[in-house]
Amino acid sequence: MAKTYLEVQKQIQQLQKEADALRKKEAAGVLERIKEAILIYGFTASDLGVDTSGVKAPKGRRVKSTVSKPKPNLDSAAPKYKDDQGNVWGGRGPRPAWFKAALESGKTAEELAV
Repeated sequence: MAKTYLEVQKQIQQLQKEADALRKKEAAGVLERIKEAILIYGFTASDLGVDTSGVKAPKGRRVKSTVSKPKPNLDSAAPKYKDDQGNVWGGRGPRPAWFKAALESGKTAEELAV
């Protein structure tokens, strides 16, 4: 029997919910890797092409100065672990999703060490 328009619309809604959930899950991992790369390599907003010149501070708050601050010594945050996909982790803070997944798949931390 042929599907009705309403049945197809229900399927579309269900698939959209699944797609949104997958996107959210994947985006969390991507954001984790971006934050880690920013920490390790010391990227700034301008390095990433983010224009903050038009950003206004909320009422009653001051906008941070745009004067460049000296970059922190990143030697202590040098990557200690990496995988075949280029993901890196300095070994500080919470374990990233890719590191946890690698351990769950049977790899050891020593195998992922740089």
